[in-house]
Amino acid sequence: MITELKIARDHGAYAGHFPGFPVLPGAVLLDEVLHEIARARNLDLLRWQVSSVKFLGIVQPGHSLTLEHDAPNGASIRFAIRNTQGTVASGLLSALSATPEEADGA
Repeated sequence: MITELKIARDHGAYAGHFPGFPVLPGAVLLDEVLHEIARARNLDLLRWQVSSVKFLGIVQPGHSLTLEHDAPNGASIRFAIRNTQGTVASGLLSALSATPEEADGA
């Protein structure tokens, strides 16, 4: 699935992070991603955990973002967030009932 990820230009997190060079904190970006994946896949987030996440770039006000996520099996969801410069974050969600092998896609 590919969806647009909308972060308001005036999101409050930009104000203090960082003055003169606003950057969306990774925790805020991850929260937005989790809610969008839950909405798109009709998931209960209480049944999932973040197994890994890597922040690879920055998100500034006005950046156009896309969220790509796929579920290679019923136990994990891989995601990537991209802007026009490339991938800004990627990660893996695992179902809480998943075995380590299932979560890795084995």
